[in-house]
Amino acid sequence: MQSSAVFLIEFGCLILGLGLLGRFAGRFRFSPIPLHLLAGLAFGEGGLLPLGASEDFVAVGAEIGVILLLLMLGLEYTATDLVSHLRTHYPAGLLDAVLNALPGAVLALLLGWGPVAAVVLAGVTWVSSSGVIAKILGDLGRLGNRETPAILSILVLEDLSMAVYLPIVTALLAGVSLAAGGVTLAIAVGVLALVLVLAVRYGRLVSRFVSSDDPEKLLLVVLGVTLVVAGVAQQLQVSAAVGAFLVGIALSGEVAEGATSLLAPLRDLFAAVFFVFFGLHTDPASIPPVLLPALALAAVTTATKIATGYWAARRAGIGPRGRWRAGGTLVARGEFSIVIAGLAVTSGIEPSLGPLATAYVLILVLLGPLTARWTEPLATRLTGRSSRRGVPAPPGAHEALDEDQDTVGRT
Repeated sequence: MQSSAVFLIEFGCLILGLGLLGRFAGRFRFSPIPLHLLAGLAFGEGGLLPLGASEDFVAVGAEIGVILLLLMLGLEYTATDLVSHLRTHYPAGLLDAVLNALPGAVLALLLGWGPVAAVVLAGVTWVSSSGVIAKILGDLGRLGNRETPAILSILVLEDLSMAVYLPIVTALLAGVSLAAGGVTLAIAVGVLALVLVLAVRYGRLVSRFVSSDDPEKLLLVVLGVTLVVAGVAQQLQVSAAVGAFLVGIALSGEVAEGATSLLAPLRDLFAAVFFVFFGLHTDPASIPPVLLPALALAAVTTATKIATGYWAARRAGIGPRGRWRAGGTLVARGEFSIVIAGLAVTSGIEPSLGPLATAYVLILVLLGPLTARWTEPLATRLTGRSSRRGVPAPPGAHEALDEDQDTVGRT
């Protein structure tokens, strides 16, 4: 009885603290993710007040948080949208992977962490934060801008790539043989292809089976199906997160909209618990030694993300200002980077990888809103100065003026 009371008090204080941190972040219009990570650092080993009674429950809640994050992400896309984006924008996706995954892999190898850690850190630096970027676009009033589809295409391709990447990482961290890893990857690709085909052809039937006019029944069925599929996927070494993502893709129409509104509060709760859980397993004293590498990696991958967004927007026919806005918006990292790093921390492959990922995400989740807002004005001013000094401006610097004037009014 005493331990139960301690658990309720401890966990209640944690949730209350997260709520107050979220309110504080909302007042200043920035993502609460860095505050949740800092809360985990404060309550973890080496922190101000380590958790005791509620740590096991937080671990389970964190796993549910990852599943709900990926489910909600899948609900945002239809299979038709994913196939269309894959066919049209795959060159931008390939450039994104090369420019942004390579710095993480190179740094891990330079630090002597080995090839497995290199693959993990490559994923951490590769994937932008869909949640943070969606909030940035809404806050800046850019959802209707012409460059926004190019931004969303990059995010969709990254999310789809995770369905292949996560099983590879899971297999590598588990230390399976090359043959077993190949089987795992084949299963993941096969399941992804099968779900896309079923969702395109029979998505309405799947949604009709899940559909219910009673919100309570809809919530229970969608959540139950997601957890079962996630568990089966994890048993097959495909990753529970990928299983949840595929469930989200398979649902469409009114069912997807209804499930999104019902699950959003649960997603927010358990996602916050997940970020706290990641912080719990990072000793604050381990961050200062990796702070300089994290800052260097953040600087390099900020530049490569801006270059990625600029190129993708240019390929889509967007004018110079929209290209810079697209690049600056893609800088933020967040939930996926922490999910990937969390897998590595749990497996214990490299003790410094978790602190480095925490510092890296903290830097870029704070820098992301700033680059989204100021990259375009700064680039415009610099290119304008170079033109006035007689230095040729970059190609296309004076193109599509009407288009830019249209979009600038909404920022």
